[in-house]
Amino acid sequence: MPCSVLVDGTPIRELKNHADRGVAYPSWQRMRLYGSLWNAEDWATQGGRVKTDWSLAPFVAQYRNFTATTSSPGAGGGYYDQELDATAQQAMKWARDKYMVYNYCADSARFPYGSPPECYMP
Repeated sequence: MPCSVLVDGTPIRELKNHADRGVAYPSWQRMRLYGSLWNAEDWATQGGRVKTDWSLAPFVAQYRNFTATTSSPGAGGGYYDQELDATAQQAMKWARDKYMVYNYCADSARFPYGSPPECYMP
C-alpha cells in the first residue's frame, strides 16, 4: 500500500510499495522527514535554467505543526493502507505542476540508461 506526504493538506508525493518487484521500500522502520538547503548544483536548477538569487541569503527552512501518524507498517487502518482518491491525485498534480523544480525520474543526465524502476511502475 502507498504512503503519502502532504504539505498543508496537499499531497506532494506518493510512495508506493513495490518491494515485491525488487524496489526498496521502508517497511522495516518508521519514515522520517528531512529538509535540506541545496547548493544550487546543476541537477537542482534544471541544468542552470533556474537561477539562485543569492541576495535572499541566508536561506532558512523550518517545520511547524508537524505531526505524524502512529500507525505501524502492516497494522491496518493507518497511512500505509490509504490510497489517494481522484481529488487528492488532482491536488498532487497541481502542486507538482506549480512547484516542482526537479524530478529525478526525468533526469536523463543523472540516469543516462533509464530512470530508476519506481519511476515507471504504476
